[in-house]
Amino acid sequence: MTETIRQPVKKNSIKDLPRNVWAVGFTSMFMDISSEMVLNILSLFLSNVLGVSTSIIGLIDGIAEATASILKLFSGWFSDRIGGRKWLAVLGYGISAITKPFFYIASSWGLVAGVRWADRVGKGIRTAPRDALVADSVTPQTRGLAFGFHRAMDTGGAMLGILIAALVVWLTQKNDLLLARSTFQTIVLLSLIPAFLAVLTLAFGARDVTAKGKRDAPRISLKSMGKPFSIFLVIVSIFTLGNSADSFLVLRAQNLGLSVLGILLMLAVFNLIYMLVSTPAGSLSDRVGRRRLIIGGWLIYALIYFGFAAARSSWQVWVLYAAYGLYYGLAYGSANALVADLVPENLRGTAYGTYHAVIGLLAFPASFIAGVLWQGLGNWGGFGPSAPFLFGGGMALIAALMMVFWMPKLKSQ
Repeated sequence: MTETIRQPVKKNSIKDLPRNVWAVGFTSMFMDISSEMVLNILSLFLSNVLGVSTSIIGLIDGIAEATASILKLFSGWFSDRIGGRKWLAVLGYGISAITKPFFYIASSWGLVAGVRWADRVGKGIRTAPRDALVADSVTPQTRGLAFGFHRAMDTGGAMLGILIAALVVWLTQKNDLLLARSTFQTIVLLSLIPAFLAVLTLAFGARDVTAKGKRDAPRISLKSMGKPFSIFLVIVSIFTLGNSADSFLVLRAQNLGLSVLGILLMLAVFNLIYMLVSTPAGSLSDRVGRRRLIIGGWLIYALIYFGFAAARSSWQVWVLYAAYGLYYGLAYGSANALVADLVPENLRGTAYGTYHAVIGLLAFPASFIAGVLWQGLGNWGGFGPSAPFLFGGGMALIAALMMVFWMPKLKSQ
C-alpha cells in the first residue's frame, strides 16, 4: 500500500513576483498619485470656481465613465487579437498624462468635460490590456497575490495623491470652505510629474509575454468565455447596481458636518486600510479561493452601507469609511484574479474588457438610482440621505447569496 505524502502549501511572497507585476504596480502607483490629486477636487473646482450645477457635474462624469467602459471592451479584445498588451497600456497612460496640463487653463465646464473625457479615453484603452498583462505574467498559484499587490500599489498612490492635495490646500487656503482657482492650478502642475513617471515606468520596465501556442482572432462572445464567467458577470451586475459612486459617501460625510480638509484626510485613511489589506488578501485568495474573499468583502460592504444609512455624526462616518477599505482590499483584487481563472488564456483581454465595461456602464444607472432615492425626481422629494445606502447594502447581500448558491466552484478552489 502506497502512502501519499502531502506537501505543505508554500506561502507566496511578493519577492517571487516577476518584473512585469512590479512595473505595472509602480506605473499604477504613479498614475494614481497624479489622478487622485486632481479628480478628488475637480467637482469642487467646477462648483466653487466655475459655478457649474450638480446636474452638469454628474453629466460630465457619466459620459466620461461610459466612454471609458466601451473602450475597455474593445481594447481588451484588440490586445487578444494582436497578442500584445504592453504598448496598448502605454498608449492609454500616455493619453491621460498628455491631457492633464489642459486642466490648468480650463475656464469653462466644456473644456473641463473635454479634458475629463480624454483622460477617461486613456483609462479605457489601458485597463484591460494592463490587467491581462499581469495575468499573463504569473502562474495561477500566484495570481491572487499579483492582483492584490497591484491593488496595494495603486491604492498607495491614491493615498499619497490625496495627502499631497490636502497639504497644498492647507498651505494655500487653510480651512477655507471654497476651493480657490490658484490652489487647483498648483495641484494640477504638481500632478504632471507622477503622470509622466507612470508612462516611463511602464514603457521601460515591462515586457510583453509571449503567447503559449497559437492565438486565434477572438470574438466578443459571452458563450466563448464560458458559462461560469457569464454567471459571475450577472452576479457582479447585481452588486454594481447598488454600488453607486463613492461621491455619495463623500456627500454623506459632508451632510454630517465634515469639512473639505477633513474629507480628504478621511479618504487618505480609507486608502491606507485598502493598501494594507490588498496584498495579504490576494495571497490568501490563492490558498482558500477567490469566491470566499469576494463573498466576505461584499458582506462587509453591506454592513458598512447599512452603517452609513444609520450614521448620525461625523466620527461614525470616519469609522465606516476606514472599514470601507476592508471591502475593497478583500474583494476588488480577488474579483480581478477570478476573471483570469474563469476564461481561456487567449480570451483574457476580451474578458477583462467585458468585465470592466459591464461595471462601468452599470455605474451610471447605479448613481442615478442613488441620487433619485436621496433627493427624488421632479416633484417627488425622495426618501432622504439614508435610502441609497439601504438599497446598496441590500443589493450587496443579494449578490453575496448568489455567489454562495449559484456561482460554480472551480476545481482548484
